Amino acid sequence: MKIVILGAGKMGMFMADTLCMEHDVAVYARHPEKLRYCLNTRRFTTMDEIKEFDPDLLINAVTIKNTLSAFKEVLPYLNPKCMISDIASVKTGLPEFYKEAGHPFVSTHPMFGPTFANLADLSQNYTVIIKESDPFGKAFFREVYAGLKLNIYDYTFEEHDETIAYSLSIPFVSTLAFTGVMKPQDAPGTTFKKHMAIARGLLNEDDYLLTEILFNPHSPKQIDLICDRLHHLSQIIRQHDSEKLLAYINECRDNIKDQV
Repeated sequence: MKIVILGAGKMGMFMADTLCMEHDVAVYARHPEKLRYCLNTRRFTTMDEIKEFDPDLLINAVTIKNTLSAFKEVLPYLNPKCMISDIASVKTGLPEFYKEAGHPFVSTHPMFGPTFANLADLSQNYTVIIKESDPFGKAFFREVYAGLKLNIYDYTFEEHDETIAYSLSIPFVSTLAFTGVMKPQDAPGTTFKKHMAIARGLLNEDDYLLTEILFNPHSPKQIDLICDRLHHLSQIIRQHDSEKLLAYINECRDNIKDQV
């Protein structure tokens, strides 16, 4: 299959490395220096090169803020039969775009960051394939992700964004709140150091990734839940109510006992 990947960032290059041994892969970036370390792939810097290549599949791997504009720019250069695809972590606006685009599409979300994931063993990581996608596209990516030993889940566009708001917005916001009151510690405890390791990992992520997760339309609802529970816990602590505190702790234990 002839595949073009828009974007030479970490995830774009990961997808290129994953696909290039079995497919004819080209990576597109406006700036040639970003393509310096592309191996076993074609390197494109103009839309005309994409048109001449005539891909069967185009994977949009640019940042979330540029996803729709990148699609709109490249569409005039694609054969109508070319399948278009995104790997965005938030799908806002994409269902409407795909409905009007006139191309078969497949939308997925590999739920790991190439910077911090153990790429030699992704068996503890997850990916989502959007149910509304083209059957051939879903089958193609299911085979690719299964080959990476990723755990695959099927969600609708709406279910995906709700899940991401829950599974990523909550830990992101909690970690940012933790670091927002940070001050130097001469003798940090073990739990504090573990939180710090998580915080450093999060804050080393790309700013656009953090922004796209937190600006998910479903995120405010999850943040409100955090604020509500934190207020409740604050009241218990201020009142020195041991009975309510134990009930709160046991409720938390129940919430996590079945989590992976």
